Amino acid sequence: MRILGIDPGSHITGYGIIEKKRNYLRPVLYGEIKTPKDSLLSATLISVYQQLSAVISLAAPQSIVLENIFYGKNVRSLIKQAQVRGVVILASADKMIDIFEYSPLEIKKAVVGYGRAEKRQVQVMVKAILKLPELPPADAADALATAICHANFFKEKPI
Repeated sequence: MRILGIDPGSHITGYGIIEKKRNYLRPVLYGEIKTPKDSLLSATLISVYQQLSAVISLAAPQSIVLENIFYGKNVRSLIKQAQVRGVVILASADKMIDIFEYSPLEIKKAVVGYGRAEKRQVQVMVKAILKLPELPPADAADALATAICHANFFKEKPI
């Protein structure tokens, strides 16, 4: 089963695809979709949609997993992140792929064993679990962690 994890962000959206065969996880593709900080939000959303659609077409995942919105951010960044999440959901719906979501706490607990782990700890554990040659970029690591969480704790109902 191929799983695409997404860490939505208005400046950087991380993505990571893993393949699960029995109890073995293998990295397929990961990276970050970056937009210039001075970009209009509409341009950012279009860019994320286009690049994510290309990743989906290339890697053909069976499910897409999304990190829930984290409630501790300011309202302005929450609204932007929610709009990016909407684009991710639209891209998956366009390809008729089920989408699932997990909270940041669930993801960190599944990968690091501690729900309040720092970004660096997530990067180190993702590198170890997937036997990567180097640390993945922070947002790509979060996306891979999201996919790993789903591989280990598959939720029955998509959103």
